[in-house]
Amino acid sequence: MTQFYLSSAARLGYSDSGAGLPVVFLHPTPLDRDYWRPLVSRLGPLRAIVPDLRGHGVSQLGSGLPIGLFACVPDAPALTMAQLGTDVLALLDHLGLPSAVFAGCSIGGYVLLELWRRAPERMKGLAFVCSKPQPDAEANLERRAATIAQARAGETAKVFDGNAVNLLGATARARNPHIVAEVRARMALTAEALVAVQAGLATRPDSMPTVATITAPVLAIAGGEDGAVTPAEMEAFRTAPGGCEYHLLDDAGHLAAYEQPERVASIMSAWFEQLGF
Repeated sequence: MTQFYLSSAARLGYSDSGAGLPVVFLHPTPLDRDYWRPLVSRLGPLRAIVPDLRGHGVSQLGSGLPIGLFACVPDAPALTMAQLGTDVLALLDHLGLPSAVFAGCSIGGYVLLELWRRAPERMKGLAFVCSKPQPDAEANLERRAATIAQARAGETAKVFDGNAVNLLGATARARNPHIVAEVRARMALTAEALVAVQAGLATRPDSMPTVATITAPVLAIAGGEDGAVTPAEMEAFRTAPGGCEYHLLDDAGHLAAYEQPERVASIMSAWFEQLGF
């Protein structure tokens, strides 16, 4: 069941189910919290807290986003990792949770790094799925500027059609021909939200120095067919002083937890048990 809370005057949605270890799951863009559904249903007893990030799913984008942060598109408002971090902290406060374990895919993982910088005492463990600590390379910045131009030209459907194919691994597409349509159906950002998300991703900070400070346990799951985040980039999490358990799924793409929910659930469940909560 969808519930709502307020953060920075925006109405944001989330689901809260189960009992036991509280785990907050942060989805990738341009999907919504349904990304985690196949995985969560296969996990053992835990309390799954799954928000729709601002501008995604049932969550409002809100107003007053900063403009001028993305040099390539200086008039674009940016949905920053700082704002998304504020939203997640507001959710914890709303639920009266002093701390939790966190899992994030892609942009969800970037938010975890922001949360560690701001409230490490609230994080008992960080699980990164197809996410990385490095900032965008120049080629990525150019692609984000091009995506913003497409959104402003009324071509969001074209952007999402491409995302639905490119974010999935070739193996997943071959094994399940319906998976492309499934993920495409969950891509419903407005053009305004797509612009803000791309500008926010482009201006996210270099989190390599942050990794060097993470004293909580880290789980890193990389996809060998991921064209957005390479396994080599995710190897950087191995340097976290709190320890990192690293897994490479050779036949998974960027949406690994949706493509292979049984396998990722098995890895996560074992890791949750090791945390000793």
